[in-house]
Amino acid sequence: MTAKLAIFDCDGTLVDSGHTIFVALKRTLEERGLSVPPAEVCRRVIGLSLVEAIAGVVPDLPPAEHVELAEAYKRHFIAMRAAGEVQEPLFGGVLELLDALEEDGWLLAVATGKSDRGLKHCLDLHGIHARFISLQTADRHPSKPHPSMVLEAIADAGASAETTIVVGDTSFDMRMAAAAGARGIGVAWGYHDSEELLAAGAAAVAQQPLDVLALVEEPADGR
Repeated sequence: MTAKLAIFDCDGTLVDSGHTIFVALKRTLEERGLSVPPAEVCRRVIGLSLVEAIAGVVPDLPPAEHVELAEAYKRHFIAMRAAGEVQEPLFGGVLELLDALEEDGWLLAVATGKSDRGLKHCLDLHGIHARFISLQTADRHPSKPHPSMVLEAIADAGASAETTIVVGDTSFDMRMAAAAGARGIGVAWGYHDSEELLAAGAAAVAQQPLDVLALVEEPADGR
């Protein structure tokens, strides 16, 4: 029997990291004397790999400077973690959703624009690292919406695209799912709105974490 696999985005889906990401980005840009876009603009690039996210915020700079800014961002984020300033709380209802999916026989995975190190810190903080059988990050894959992370997670789980769902808060997640042949389920508590998720290929949008359970019944039945 082919495994059922639920692949989760991290930032904006499992955890609310938008404030911390914005602060680290603000410090990075200010250090270089660059103007800082509003928080809501910056949060729209959350989910992309770091260099691509930086390019989305300051598109007029040359690619080499995007790479330099990405390295500076990493330094600021690490300094914030050392100072106890990183806030990445789980969204309410996420643990209950993970419990319910596992009880129903789903395997769990993560596909994120975070680094391996950043993802491990985040999942360890909440005691959920071991629950995911596959952890796919920007360290080893092209940025979303390329399907590479989803395809690797499917291979790790022994699943198929037809028995896989991708749960995420951005259009990047939904386009990634579609590119891999998986079913995208958007979440309304993250950083892109429901209309945008549906336009990007989401089969449905969950308003609260436990709403996902009703939305996975069709793939759970193998249809």
